[in-house]
Amino acid sequence: MKLKKLSLRVRIFIAMIFLVLLASILITGVAVYQNKEETKDYHEQRLERKEANIKRHIDFVIQETSFEVKTEKLPFIFKEEIYKIASVHDLPINLYDLDGQLLKSSIATLTQESLQTCLNAEVLNTLANTVEHRLVLKRKVSGETYQSSFTYIKDQKSKPIAILNLPLLENDDFLAKELNEFLERIAFAYLFMLLMAIALAYVLSKYITKSLNTISDKINTTRLERRNQKIEIDSATVEIAALVKSYNSMIDELEESAVQLATSEREQAWREMAKQVAHEIKNPLTPMRLTVQSFQRKFDPTDENIHQKLDEYSKTLIQQIDTMSSIASAFSNFAKMPAQKNEMLNVVEVVDLSLDIFNEDYITFSSNREEIIANFDRTQLIRVVTNLIKNGIQAIPKDKTPEIIVKVLEENNVIKITVSDNGIGITDENKLKIFEPKFTTKTSGMGLGLAMVKNIMETYNGSITFTSQLGIGTTFTVTFPKN
Repeated sequence: MKLKKLSLRVRIFIAMIFLVLLASILITGVAVYQNKEETKDYHEQRLERKEANIKRHIDFVIQETSFEVKTEKLPFIFKEEIYKIASVHDLPINLYDLDGQLLKSSIATLTQESLQTCLNAEVLNTLANTVEHRLVLKRKVSGETYQSSFTYIKDQKSKPIAILNLPLLENDDFLAKELNEFLERIAFAYLFMLLMAIALAYVLSKYITKSLNTISDKINTTRLERRNQKIEIDSATVEIAALVKSYNSMIDELEESAVQLATSEREQAWREMAKQVAHEIKNPLTPMRLTVQSFQRKFDPTDENIHQKLDEYSKTLIQQIDTMSSIASAFSNFAKMPAQKNEMLNVVEVVDLSLDIFNEDYITFSSNREEIIANFDRTQLIRVVTNLIKNGIQAIPKDKTPEIIVKVLEENNVIKITVSDNGIGITDENKLKIFEPKFTTKTSGMGLGLAMVKNIMETYNGSITFTSQLGIGTTFTVTFPKN
């Protein structure tokens, strides 16, 4: 059963139980994590203390020895002393020369598994090239975990003469026992809290939903076309009383607005329809005017390509006239958008053709492919592109060198058309309202262009998004599948 289908009473009940369980799980998780961190810190600090004490003991032996303090003499210096030091500090001790060869060990039995007779290059390089001249490694031997530290032993002149290795066994039995006892106690505490939460949730949910059920019954019988009764509840809480007051106030306003709504509803519908149609008819008129002006300015009877250019201008005008015709036909069917006429078309070619109606030389176009075939309405695709370009042109201030970049991309069977401008950008306040019908920041127009583009893209299971930076510009991206 989905949560949204459950009653408020059941939701309150489940929520309280869930919170108790979640709290118990989180606290248990934090306790286990904290125990692990403390165990880790304990072993690290214990090894550091052991290492510091053993190094002081070794320094004392070196100072008191009668042998010459050299690497090759260390097995003689620590012939018996190494066992005493290991016994005093209760920790095995291994001494290696600076090349990593074992010199002396307090471990009686030497096996390949328990003791390294030669240190690898990684240990030697780390000791030589780090500031601390210290390295701690973890390794497992016979199923037990050891922390193994490596550091230099120095002579009286602080010159390294050997490498000290201390393997420390991580024995967590005591700490694990403490953790288990803590978890056992907290389990009993949370079991008690869970039982208390169940009882409290039952009583609280029953009390809250009793008044809400009364309000719900009244709301279910509320009708716009008839007089409705107000709610009266005795001994209600502050929140329920506020809800009842709001409902009763709504009933008074509902009666007043019912009459006004009936008279203005039809008028408003026709007003909105007229605005939409006027905007849609105005869109193709502007490119038609620009096309005729461009043809008039560039007309040259002696041009050998005059027939080709005339054909292009004619196609552009015919497309816009067809758009106006479809709008007019749709208006006769209660102001619907032009009927969707899917066809297989080359998106690159159609978008490039859409740019011909603009005379601005700062509009650039590119595509990652020469041909991208998609199932789309040619007229509506042109309207999408021209609307976005017009918005970009209008967003560029007069004191700035204008730049409009149009791109067509195909990625993973999805087509993207981006229109970028270097205009004033969109403020954070306007970003949430940019696709709302009738919203505009311009001094002219009705703000229906982007709303229309959004509707067209959603019709084709596509989307429109944008990114914008104030003073830098805006990029609109429309995305739709090929099929």
